[in-house]
Amino acid sequence: MGTPDQELREQLVAVARRMNASGINQGTSGNLSARIPGGLLITPSSLPYDRMQPADLVAIDLEGRPLGGAQAAEAVPGGGPRRPSSEWRLHADILASRPELLAVLHCHSIHATALACHGRAIPPFHYMTAVAGGDDIRCAPYATFGTAELSALAVQALEGRLACLLAQHGQVTVGRSLDQALRIAIEVETLARIYLQALQLGEPPLLSAEQMAAVHHQFRTLLYGAAPEAAAPEAPAAG
Repeated sequence: MGTPDQELREQLVAVARRMNASGINQGTSGNLSARIPGGLLITPSSLPYDRMQPADLVAIDLEGRPLGGAQAAEAVPGGGPRRPSSEWRLHADILASRPELLAVLHCHSIHATALACHGRAIPPFHYMTAVAGGDDIRCAPYATFGTAELSALAVQALEGRLACLLAQHGQVTVGRSLDQALRIAIEVETLARIYLQALQLGEPPLLSAEQMAAVHHQFRTLLYGAAPEAAAPEAPAAG
């Protein structure tokens, strides 16, 4: 018999597997969460996504405490509940700060992480940086994984944005759906790869504030009027 959130659990597992299949994440690194009443569902610690089942997802409140009582203890037959991802605080604090959003995705995609290792943001060298809701994709300063300091820095870097980099760590994206968070993460990785290639010829020229304003206007006009700070636009592919 399924749980009341069974459909969301199945969707979360499917998107987590797609995250690895897309190439933006490897092994058991990275994590994914979705908002539920009273807290969030998050991928468990140290469990490969190809082995993860809907019952393995961990329901916690925004302070990291288990949700579901006896039901949580039965999540893993014969073994008790899974431990939430070590980055649960990052997810909980972002969702607490952004009540309009449903999903948080964190991964160590290669090119975005390479930029993050230099503490570099992704500037408006390409119009698709607007997919993250602003003119650039910020890079949060370094802090130890799993700490309140890291999540506070990420929340700040995500202000008015749908994606950010984490210095010497990886990237984070958010969305009104799990699919949306994944699409943005793939686009951020694509932009990071293009930016690194462009840097081979030197710093690329940047689009002006006026040019980026026109891009945001096009997104709003062509994509059902979704304001970037409120919802990630279903942006057209780069090209």
